[in-house]
Amino acid sequence: MFNKNFLILTISQVFSSTPPVVTILLSGIIGSTLINIKHLATLPTGVMVGGVAISSLIASKIMSIKGRSFGFSLGAFVSTLASLLCAYSIYIQSFNIYCFANFFIGFAMAFTHQYRFAVAEIVEKKLIPRAISIVLLLSIVGALLGSNMVNLTKNIISNHLYVGSYLFLAFLTIIPSILFIFYKDKNILVEKKYVSKKNILDLLKNHHIRLAITSAGIGYVIMSFIMTATPISMHVLDNISLYKTSIVIQLHVVGMFLPSLFTGELIKKFGHTKIIYSGVIIFILCIFINFIHQSYYNYAFGLILLGVAWNFTFVTGTSLLVISYDDNDRFKAQGLNDFIVFTSQTMGSLSAGYLLYLTNWQNINLFCLPLLLLIIYTSYSANKKKLYD
Repeated sequence: MFNKNFLILTISQVFSSTPPVVTILLSGIIGSTLINIKHLATLPTGVMVGGVAISSLIASKIMSIKGRSFGFSLGAFVSTLASLLCAYSIYIQSFNIYCFANFFIGFAMAFTHQYRFAVAEIVEKKLIPRAISIVLLLSIVGALLGSNMVNLTKNIISNHLYVGSYLFLAFLTIIPSILFIFYKDKNILVEKKYVSKKNILDLLKNHHIRLAITSAGIGYVIMSFIMTATPISMHVLDNISLYKTSIVIQLHVVGMFLPSLFTGELIKKFGHTKIIYSGVIIFILCIFINFIHQSYYNYAFGLILLGVAWNFTFVTGTSLLVISYDDNDRFKAQGLNDFIVFTSQTMGSLSAGYLLYLTNWQNINLFCLPLLLLIIYTSYSANKKKLYD
């Protein structure tokens, strides 16, 4: 399993996973300082996620034509340029340019999210859940690197808070574009013989693909919705320090990716369905803890559980997806999956700030409960069709 391509993907994951963590931690806070309409404070985060959603089909198409190496290098290069543009926008205090730059961070992330599919293509079928888990697990390193980098470099440019953070981020994100020079693609000319003849509706008729997309999509929208609102609720509304807020975000990211050490094994032992149901139960526990009180420790425990629940629903959904389509449908199915998943996440990110200011933190959490019923219903329907467990 540990071939050259696998090592390149895992190392690159560390650096490529830093931009969204920095964006989630800072964009709501920076947005609050750049615009007087506080309901729009989380717009940069939503724009970033929207960039992922819009670009998912584009990323899959580019890689189906030019290969994984070209696509991943392009994504890293765009991420670097976008980070520099973020730094410039903060320096000149431009909310519009900051949103524009975050869109292109999202564009780059559409390529980064394909790492999990790329790694599934270079290992044996029985090792797919473990390989996906390992790649996602390394996002912890990227998250810790990104969040600590924010605090260490935020004052490098005097009188321009956080400009230095984005300048250093630009340095980190260029590294994968160098590594992917050594990535060996499959023979693209051979793959072009196997053009998918299925349309999107044909793919969605597959009950297992529908469950994979529903599990990953709803897991992402709930995670994004609550997580995007957290820095504003903690730091802006509850006056909890940025240091403690960043600790909570770090713990959340650890909760997102540390379970990847064993999620793959749990899927192999218990099957996709039981792990998805476990994710739903953990989401409910998270909502309960968030609802009962707004303290530093409640935020911390709630966000850890939010990360674990996301891991169970997202990793399981991804693992199920890659065994549910024919090989010649892979780019179309992967692009469709990410388009739906990250469009859902966009809705969660864009609505989080508005609904938080319109209502309160407790309601933000309660709004997520009906979505969990949809996962249960879709899973029940798929199981009647002999799900791959």
